[in-house]
Amino acid sequence: MTTQSVTSTSGTGAPVALRYALMPVDNGFGIAVATVAKMLDNDAGGGRARILAYGEQIPYGAAPVLVADTTLYAVNMLEQTLHRWGSLPRPWLVWVADAPTRPVQDARFLVRALEGRLAGVAKLPYLPVLRAVKGPDQALEYKDVRTAAEKLRRTMEGK
Repeated sequence: MTTQSVTSTSGTGAPVALRYALMPVDNGFGIAVATVAKMLDNDAGGGRARILAYGEQIPYGAAPVLVADTTLYAVNMLEQTLHRWGSLPRPWLVWVADAPTRPVQDARFLVRALEGRLAGVAKLPYLPVLRAVKGPDQALEYKDVRTAAEKLRRTMEGK
């Protein structure tokens, strides 16, 4: 993985610095990943946060964000990704709950063991509405999703 210099522009034509470069650890692109990207973008039209294509370089100055669900499979994929990470800036982990229960014990222990290789871990609660929406825009119409988005941004921005 490498970095490259990129300047994004918002719909207004004013330059916007890409702040978050999202990478699903299992190379999947589901509603949870799309919603996390929309949550972090915060109505910037893709100028603050976007999902990188497989193999795409991390834009210079953007914080890498790994997105994984709370399954043991996803956490194992996270571990493999971090083993290959190299000298890039430490990534954030957005850990998305895939069920209304706690993650299994092995997944919790492995994430705790990997925390030293991460810039931080932001936990996103289970959002059942994601099962019934057509896209992230529709998901953000719900109060619990907007609340989770605000908490996610506060956690990652250190406020």
